[in-house]
Amino acid sequence: MAKEKGGFWVGVAAVAFYPSTALMSRKRIQGGERVPRSGGTLVVMNHVSHLDPVYDAVFVHKQGRVPHFLAKHGLWNVPVLGSVLRGARQIPVYRGTADAQQSLRAAHEALEQGMLVIIYPEGTITKDPDGWPMTSRTGVARLALEHDVPVVPAARWGTRDVYDHYRKKFRPLPRKTVVTNVGEPVDLSAYREQPQSLAVLREVTDLLMGEVKDLLAEIRQEQAPDGFYTKKA
Repeated sequence: MAKEKGGFWVGVAAVAFYPSTALMSRKRIQGGERVPRSGGTLVVMNHVSHLDPVYDAVFVHKQGRVPHFLAKHGLWNVPVLGSVLRGARQIPVYRGTADAQQSLRAAHEALEQGMLVIIYPEGTITKDPDGWPMTSRTGVARLALEHDVPVVPAARWGTRDVYDHYRKKFRPLPRKTVVTNVGEPVDLSAYREQPQSLAVLREVTDLLMGEVKDLLAEIRQEQAPDGFYTKKA
């Protein structure tokens, strides 16, 4: 399959994202060679800061791929940013509407067309006070099971030190260190032979996010907690 070309708007984003992330932090990537250089790929990541997509876009671009994110549809209405998102073929997410399933359909189409899709299964930045992953939505399992593409777990840590949304703290200086740790593609062949029951979707989702949590523990050099944080009502 031919390698996807980024185009004008991906170039615009790169011109903005590379220097801005360099100003705010030192970046280190571990295991970047595990990201396939072509073909449909699903990258599953944790989410700790609103800056994550900027850093994750740079990480994927450095591996020679064009990143495609699932992002809140409201961002498409933001001047300039909306043009970048449309031009770079990002995937709007319509939560709680009749168009919600369309978001997953667009992600399915992207994988079928040989694109790399980045998904944050938690759906929003984690509310765990210590920054560990929350219980995640099962849409990631549907994407992973319905396409015979590499499913690559990755964790990133350090962006919350730059911008912490819940504490309303933006601290670009002194420069922080942001580390991305990439795991081996997860073998889901046994699950693909089973019916997609709710139990299977939950098991696959937790399996994938468990891999992400372990990669995060390696970065932090800490013991990961058992299970996943659950948001309080």
